[in-house]
Amino acid sequence: GERRASSVVVLPDRVEEWAASAFDSLAPEHFLFLKNLGVEIVLLGTGPRQRFPHPRLTAGLAQAGIGLEVMDVQAACRTYNILVAEERRVAAALLFE
Repeated sequence: GERRASSVVVLPDRVEEWAASAFDSLAPEHFLFLKNLGVEIVLLGTGPRQRFPHPRLTAGLAQAGIGLEVMDVQAACRTYNILVAEERRVAAALLFE
């Protein structure tokens, strides 16, 4: 029920601020933060349109066996709700630009 204007990571039990401020500023440390959340899949909402981060940024997730799906923010939110209903361990990392 809260409106957010800055980037967040949504988990089933909480919402956390995410230091990634924009797609063009994504760095490996932003994905390291996601790697340490204990989830099996990360939905990356890249703003109003789908944009794919360079694989070197997301390699740590793959190495940890964490799936990454990239989509626009609206699709990420819809997909998140479905996966939570299925009781999957999921995080939605949302960039609001």
